[in-house]
Amino acid sequence: MAEQVLGAGPGGTPSRATIAEVAARAGTSVSTVSKVLNGRPGVSDAKRDEVLELLHGIGYQRRGEGRRSRSNLIDVVLPYINSLWAVRLLDGAEREAERAGVALVVSAMAGRTLGNRLWLERFKQRRSDGLLIIAQRIRPELADELPRLRAPCTMIDAQGAGIPGVPSVGSTNLTGARDATAHLVELGHRRIGIITGPTDLVYSQQRLDGYRAALARGGITPNQAYEKYGGFTIESGYQMGGELLDLPQPPTAIFAGSDLQAHGLYQAARERGVSIPDELSVVGFDNLQSCEWASPELTTINQPLEDMAGLALRMLVNMAHHDLAPNASRVELATSLVVRQSTAPPPA
Repeated sequence: MAEQVLGAGPGGTPSRATIAEVAARAGTSVSTVSKVLNGRPGVSDAKRDEVLELLHGIGYQRRGEGRRSRSNLIDVVLPYINSLWAVRLLDGAEREAERAGVALVVSAMAGRTLGNRLWLERFKQRRSDGLLIIAQRIRPELADELPRLRAPCTMIDAQGAGIPGVPSVGSTNLTGARDATAHLVELGHRRIGIITGPTDLVYSQQRLDGYRAALARGGITPNQAYEKYGGFTIESGYQMGGELLDLPQPPTAIFAGSDLQAHGLYQAARERGVSIPDELSVVGFDNLQSCEWASPELTTINQPLEDMAGLALRMLVNMAHHDLAPNASRVELATSLVVRQSTAPPPA
């Protein structure tokens, strides 16, 4: 018996069309339509898109299928997994996954943009119930493909424009940066630098805005020479921190946009014989475990990474398994200042 798909007939009533009829409309073979329906490889991108567009247009359902069958798998995609930042996020996601009775499929893109055809084919084959994207750049075509897969999506720290209509979770980046800088102002510092992330990231700009707001509140005019942009990595903190410390009149305090940047800054200061906190105060962002291993222990902004990942996954499971829409398209969890040993009043 020919497999059937369910579409809308006259007056909105269901009508059935065989795969052969769908194939005829698309000008292709029955096996090709079957591959597209089952997410199998072996179909060109153009033909797959054409068949999906046709099936999507008739609002197809397989016979006997009222909704997409559950796999109890959730895909989680990060830019990398070899850091304490990623470990904290995955820990929060795994705790929520265990509570919800789902399993995680974790991918690290290693700097690549998410959404290439190979990744999409593998995602289709897994038939995951949903997709959690963490701090990852996204190809525009992924935004068009996800609705056809009927796989809900949530994001943490969306990069660029994100995906329209996809709920996201983050933290109060601007408030956290403002609190970090205000702490340095209250200690008496006037020459305060910042190392933030790439200019095209929303949360990089938010941390820069918070830094500038705290300076303005303290009556300090921002100095562009004290503002550095890099990656949220140890290497970037080392390079940008060295540039700040090599200025003719270097800052007496630096707010690093991540703890990893702060660790790189520590090394740059050590090589120049600059003592922390006697000659240079440092504040980080994230509150990774490594803050307590640093010497001196690092003052930082706590970002609730585990809670952010747990909430994003809970929203995703609610959408995939319970048809529950999120209460808000954007949720921000509160940051807090954690004072340790790396900050002190400026040298006399």
